[in-house]
Amino acid sequence: MERTVVFDSYWRFAAERLRVYLRRLTDPRGPWTEDTILRSYRFTNTYRVADRVSQYLVREVQSRSDRSQAPAELFFRTMLFKLFNRIETWETLERELGPISWQAADFDGMLRVLDGAMRRGATVYSAAYIMPSPRLGGARKHANHLKLLATMMDDGMPARVERASSLSDVYELLRPWPGLGSFLAFQYAIDLNYSAMLDFDEASFVVAGPGALDGIAKCFSSTGGHNAEAVIQMMVDEQDGHFARLGLNFPGLFGRKLQPIDCQNLFCEISKYSRVAHPEVSGSSGRTRIKQSYSGEGALPQPVFPQRWNLKVPDFTSVTYAPRQGTLL
Repeated sequence: MERTVVFDSYWRFAAERLRVYLRRLTDPRGPWTEDTILRSYRFTNTYRVADRVSQYLVREVQSRSDRSQAPAELFFRTMLFKLFNRIETWETLERELGPISWQAADFDGMLRVLDGAMRRGATVYSAAYIMPSPRLGGARKHANHLKLLATMMDDGMPARVERASSLSDVYELLRPWPGLGSFLAFQYAIDLNYSAMLDFDEASFVVAGPGALDGIAKCFSSTGGHNAEAVIQMMVDEQDGHFARLGLNFPGLFGRKLQPIDCQNLFCEISKYSRVAHPEVSGSSGRTRIKQSYSGEGALPQPVFPQRWNLKVPDFTSVTYAPRQGTLL
């Protein structure tokens, strides 16, 4: 395998983006980094589960104490949230219809609320993923996604997913559904696996998305015939050596090492980062600029992770920040 200059930037980006995240947990003001690219543009976290939307999914949608942990309820809530992947959409639905549950699901009411939101000019989908519309006869994309979820529930998908014997089996159950395909099916399998519904090792399976393929093409002038998934697994296996080689302090996510889903996402992010840092290195997408600027502010909420990971997360709510001195008390 032949590396480019972007390969080392991949590891430096991973370490610095994690430092930004950890600093934001205690410091509401910043600046959190001296990296001008990270200060100017929006990038996802080094660890996917630490992203704002993933944190909301785990904390508010899946594990909140007043929500049912029954498999059908976890599947329904997770898929409804992720089909739109936008916190504001979820909160609009709950504000208008009350707590969301499969037992009290009102698809007509959800359609009415989303129709009204769109008439008011609201955005109901996140810009993070391209969400193709399943062709199910609805007049608008959001109507088709609601029909998709209703059909999944009627088809017994929660029970089928719960009986799956591996993360790849969950992926295979999701992939054939209209409008999903390989990339979204893998992302949703990971999301369902955050919940108490499943308990699979994230290290067991990965699927490379379009952004990751572009990042791999920028990090390697040749992969020596290895496919994208094998390259991602190599990054997982060799992470300690490369952080050490570059003199980078990488504590992991409260001790958790990078998993394949994280290395996959990091390839997506280095694809974007290198458009500014290494414009001379071309990938496979042909994109040359970063669209989303960064305007984050404020301390982050106390992080929540799947309980079975057994991460030792400090209580960041007890940390006080002194703005004038810029120190922790």
